[in-house]
Amino acid sequence: MKLVPLGDRVVLKQLEAEETTKSGIVLPGQAQEKPQQAEVIAVGPGGCVDGKEVKMEVKVGDQVIYSKYAGTDVKMHEDEYIIVRQSDILAIVE
Repeated sequence: MKLVPLGDRVVLKQLEAEETTKSGIVLPGQAQEKPQQAEVIAVGPGGCVDGKEVKMEVKVGDQVIYSKYAGTDVKMHEDEYIIVRQSDILAIVE
């Protein structure tokens, strides 16, 4: 079973959070802030969304930065994913 996004949706897998600060302090799981950087797992077909033509600009394997409060969290087979609109993706990390 796999996730196949519709329209201008993108499935992201969040990258691991930093466990230590720059000064070497180890952070417990609750104190870690969720990173806003993720890897693209699946991309929807784009097409006509809300009356506008949408061309998908990200591809599977890209690392991206997305809006802090964007998307829907989904858990499948012990893995956690985030489904966001392409417009919630702010940048591609190169």
